[in-house]
Amino acid sequence: MKLDKQIVSLSGVNFFYYASSAILLPYLPLYLQQKGYSSVDIGLLMMIGPFVSIFAQPFWGYVSDRFQTVKKIVFLLWVLSLLGSFGLFLTNGFAWTLGFILLLYFFLLPSIPLIDNLVLKSTVQRGISYGSVRLWGSIGFSGVALISGLLLEELGGVSRIPYFYWALWIFPFILLAFIKDEAGSGQRITLGTISSIFSNKSFLWFLFMVLLISIPHRMNDALLGLYLSDLGASDSMVSWAWAIAASSEIPVFALLSRYMHRFHELTMLGIASFLYAIRWLLYMFISDPWGLIAMQATAMFTFAVLWIVSVQYVVRLLPEQFGSTGQSILAMVFMGLAGIIGGSIGGWLSDEWGGSSMYLFGTIMAFIAACLFLGTQAYIRRKQI
Repeated sequence: MKLDKQIVSLSGVNFFYYASSAILLPYLPLYLQQKGYSSVDIGLLMMIGPFVSIFAQPFWGYVSDRFQTVKKIVFLLWVLSLLGSFGLFLTNGFAWTLGFILLLYFFLLPSIPLIDNLVLKSTVQRGISYGSVRLWGSIGFSGVALISGLLLEELGGVSRIPYFYWALWIFPFILLAFIKDEAGSGQRITLGTISSIFSNKSFLWFLFMVLLISIPHRMNDALLGLYLSDLGASDSMVSWAWAIAASSEIPVFALLSRYMHRFHELTMLGIASFLYAIRWLLYMFISDPWGLIAMQATAMFTFAVLWIVSVQYVVRLLPEQFGSTGQSILAMVFMGLAGIIGGSIGGWLSDEWGGSSMYLFGTIMAFIAACLFLGTQAYIRRKQI
């Protein structure tokens, strides 16, 4: 069977992009701590990413759709984000660090939905599943998360993460050269036509439901490491938690697209939300860190389903010419709004009533989201009769 250069290159880009995230997400707070920043400072710095993405992702999605190119926009974003990382890692002082983290995330995060949109177009044209490409991102993240602790220890500790991070970025740039933009509808969009997205009530209601289920997920992303540490987990155990979650997603990304046509997307999201509710309920009662780490494997039934089905449903809700913009708005809700709300509420609950209280909150939110997803699907079905 002949290898498809486009699909191989996109798979490689996913692999190395998420591999670099496995360096930045777990270790950047530790790197900042080593540079002498307080917990309050680090919390503020780590909130910048979700905040900036609220504005950055829709903007760059619109630019991509306006000029009908993903490849050139992604190349620009990656160059500028790397310049931001150089500033972040090579300068000192809170003001400089804050400014360069803002630049890093403003250019880095918007490339995710743009690549997703290109993957969707490429896989649809070839009759293969989006998940068969996206799974390489989970393989890259879980693989690097597993070995990064050992490698960093050999290289000299957390202070060496800049060099590891920059080395990984060589490969996405090389692979991007082999990627081609896929032909779209040919209809060029303007700020006037894009307003139709925000008058699409079905799309806005869907984003609201995604926000509800995403808030506890992003809360767990932000605070699980601290919660595990409070329970006595080591830094390496925290890395295992990230790796297990990412690796568990791989079979779902590989297989779900083969069967999801049998069910309505809202039905699948409702079931995933109920499973989220059960997951957070168990997190609330499990006090053994290894037990919680093992529970991270349930990401295969929760996050993996949430993401792949949401990405596909946005394609169905919006016209083709709004592909990048729609995916960027979805990413804005999941990474931006949900990240800020989840991190803030989770931190407050943890400080006031302990870490288990944030998982009680997550259980309630997931249950509400499940009822809304399934209720919306029932309403749509009745209207079609």
